Amino acid sequence: MIKITTPVLGDDELKEVKKVLDSGYLVQNKYVKQIEDFISKYVGTKYAVAVSSGTAALHLSLLSLGIKEGDEIIVPDFTFPATVNVVEMVGAKPILVDIDLESFCINTEEIESKITNKTKAIIPVQEFGNSTNMDEIIRISKKYNLKIIEDAACALGTEYKNKKIGSLGDVGCFSFHPRKSVTTGEGGIITTNNHEIYEKLKILRNHGISKIDGKVDFVLPGYNYRLTDIQAALGVIQLKKLEKIIDKKIKLAEIYNRELKNIKKIKTPKCDKDVRHTYQTYHVILDESIERDEVIKELRNREIESNYGAYAIHTLKYYREKYKLEDSEFDNSTKAYNQGLAFPLSYEMNEKDVIFVVGKLKEIIE
Repeated sequence: MIKITTPVLGDDELKEVKKVLDSGYLVQNKYVKQIEDFISKYVGTKYAVAVSSGTAALHLSLLSLGIKEGDEIIVPDFTFPATVNVVEMVGAKPILVDIDLESFCINTEEIESKITNKTKAIIPVQEFGNSTNMDEIIRISKKYNLKIIEDAACALGTEYKNKKIGSLGDVGCFSFHPRKSVTTGEGGIITTNNHEIYEKLKILRNHGISKIDGKVDFVLPGYNYRLTDIQAALGVIQLKKLEKIIDKKIKLAEIYNRELKNIKKIKTPKCDKDVRHTYQTYHVILDESIERDEVIKELRNREIESNYGAYAIHTLKYYREKYKLEDSEFDNSTKAYNQGLAFPLSYEMNEKDVIFVVGKLKEIIE
C-alpha cells in the first residue's frame, strides 16, 4: 500500500525519547524549550509557545487576543473543522468566506463584504502548505482594525515573499500531527512577536498559573494544553530533517504536475510566484464527470491510499443547521470538497511511486 503520507521516524527519535524517560522529567522541561527556540528562530518571530495540538494553538490564540461571545471571525469555508470549532468554543461566530480554486485558500476579494462592526479577526488558513495573498489580508486587517490568526497547521516552512508563514499575523498556529511534514504524534505551537500575547499564552496553556514575586498563583482559568517532553524530544529530532523533507515533497509535487499536465479532467494545484509551497498535501480537482468517491475506492483496490483534503464547512451538519448555509454561497469550496482528491505524498516515496499512482489513476478515469 502506498500510503497518503508516512512520518519520518527512526532510531534517532527513539534514542532521544529514551533520554527523556531516563531523566524522569516528562513535562515542560528542556526539550519543550528547545522546540520553542527552534521554531521562533526558524519562523522569524520573537516567541513560540508549544502546546498539545494545533487545535489547542488556535483556541489559545483566540483567547489571548480577547475574542469573546458575540464577536465575528472571518474564516475560509474550506478547511479542517478545527479552524471553525475553536471560534464556536469561545462563543464567537464564524463568518465563512469562499475560497480561491487556484490556491485553495480564502478568496481575499470576498472578505470585505463580510465585515461588520462585530468582526474582530481574520483566520487565513494556509491550506495544504500554500499561502493566501497575505498583503491583502494585512491591508484589510489594518483598514478595519482586525487581528490576524494564521492557521498554518499545514504550512511549516511555507514562505510568502521570502517571509515564513506564521510570522505575518498577530499569531501563527502550527500542528505536529502525523499527517504533517514533521510530527510529535500530537502537538502544536504558536508563534508571535507580541510579548503580552506570549505571556498570556504561557499562562493559559498551564492551568492559568503564573509566578508572582516568586510564588505560584492562578491568575486565569487556564487549560492543560501542555506539550510533554516525550513529544518535544521527537520534534527536536524531526525538525532537523524539516528542510530535507520539504525539498523532497516539492520535487515529488513537480513530478505529479509533469505526469498529470496532459490529463484534461484533472486540475492540478497552483501557487503564486511569491509563494514557497511546501506541499503538506498534493490536492487536485477532478472533473465533475468523475465520481470522486469511486476513484478513492478504486485506488485503494490498487493498493493506493487517497482521500479528500479538507471539508466545506457549510456542508457539515452543525454549521449547516445552525447558520442556514447554502451551497450557492460557496461554489468553489463546494467543488473543492466534492471533487477534490489528495494523492499520496511522503518523504519515503520516489519518482517511480508517483508515476505508478498517476498510471493507476488514468486506468480508473479512462
